[in-house]
Amino acid sequence: MEKELNLKKKIVDADGIRRALTRIAHEIVERNRGIEDLVIIGIRTRGVPLARRLAEKIREFEGVEVPVGILDITLYRDDLSMIAQQPIVHSTEIPFDISGKKVVLVDDVLYTGRTVRAALDALTDLGRPRVIQLAILVDRGHRELPIRADFVGKNLPTSRDEVVSVNLVEVDGEDSILLLN
Repeated sequence: MEKELNLKKKIVDADGIRRALTRIAHEIVERNRGIEDLVIIGIRTRGVPLARRLAEKIREFEGVEVPVGILDITLYRDDLSMIAQQPIVHSTEIPFDISGKKVVLVDDVLYTGRTVRAALDALTDLGRPRVIQLAILVDRGHRELPIRADFVGKNLPTSRDEVVSVNLVEVDGEDSILLLN
């Protein structure tokens, strides 16, 4: 019998998410010494609006548009057979060449590292970037693979029984990060 998730605790509100993304955007520009050859790619689903927001923040203070792409990793997952018999595959929308680029891969939560591993496989099938950096809104620990984020909005130590729920206006109607027990 599955444990029922009944306790919700708001960890970060909309202002906290905005501040974290602003800081990450500045860190991306600083680490890459500007935005030359920089592209941002969001992992479906919530990585996509986060990638777009980061690109918009960078445009605000650098005055230049950074290309944004959408990566679907469904067919690269190592748990595909456990998810569904007929998984829903969405399109990857990267209308630019990633070869030789500085790619910032964006997702909402970093947990075991398996989603990022699948994303790395998918990206390298599309080209050979100069470098791939990882931007994560929440790092909750419990890695099963040797993967770490280059840019983190919030480190949130959790137990394996807890669930981190990132809500974004574009997907869920509000911005918040919740911890569910």
